[in-house]
Amino acid sequence: MPEPVIITCAPTGGIHTPTMSPHLPITPEEIAQASVEAAEAGAAVIHLHARDPETGKPDPRPELFQEFLPQISARSDAVVNVSTGGGLGMSREDRLRAAVAVSPEMASLNVGSLNFGIFPMLEKYDRWQHAWEPEFLESTRDLVFKNTFADLEYIVKELGGEHGTRFEFECYDLGHLYNLAWLVDQGWLQPPFFVQMVFGVLGGVGADLDNLVHMHTVAEKLFGDDYEWSVLAAGRHQMPFATQAAMLGGNLRVGMEDSLFIGPGQLAASNADQVAKIRTIVESLGRSVATPADARRRLGLKGADRVAF
Repeated sequence: MPEPVIITCAPTGGIHTPTMSPHLPITPEEIAQASVEAAEAGAAVIHLHARDPETGKPDPRPELFQEFLPQISARSDAVVNVSTGGGLGMSREDRLRAAVAVSPEMASLNVGSLNFGIFPMLEKYDRWQHAWEPEFLESTRDLVFKNTFADLEYIVKELGGEHGTRFEFECYDLGHLYNLAWLVDQGWLQPPFFVQMVFGVLGGVGADLDNLVHMHTVAEKLFGDDYEWSVLAAGRHQMPFATQAAMLGGNLRVGMEDSLFIGPGQLAASNADQVAKIRTIVESLGRSVATPADARRRLGLKGADRVAF
């Protein structure tokens, strides 16, 4: 029997903008509340970004993270995962600021560079709440999300080596799995590895189920028994791909970072609604949902008592 499904929830991210949904968490209080509700609904891991509370723009300042991280840890047992993806266009140093400051159990790590195009969303809106929103989206027409081998080496040594933080390895394409395998071959990482396969981002692998199956097959060859695998898909592909991952024995991620919707044309009222929906699907398939304790054991985490928040 497969292990219980580890549900990760990414409540806000750095991609969607305030105009796109009135339910997108923006302020530290909103992010904390959304995270706690998602944990109560069944998420074992919470993947976190911060935003400027006035404008909603992605913001790397550690002091913003410190406004909601203690609230989350005080009100839930969920594993806190701090993004090192930050916001598109941020420097490596900015993207790392929060994770280095708070020394979390987990941090995300994008395992390769790619064109990251979210500019097609410009066509869906006529008016914007803030001037930065259309400018931000348009900037991705000529943007490479940079994650070079030098970047990867620096991050795994800084966070992994110095802080004992484990990683959610975000793989947007087949080559990213091989990049991760190279990092492992250097002796810089120890199992278990948590591999998050990402589908449906313009510039990355497309949201085609054949791609999911193939990436899973390659990951099995590269990492064997040394890894846990999970799937996230952007927009309308979120729930079908999460369901497919559960059917194949894997784990999954939902949340408003990846999709603002709960169904066709229907905005999700909360992140917890997405978690509750996929939990119902997972359990209807005969699988159970992992607790935070399950996730900590299977991912080899250092424990919530060894963080700096």
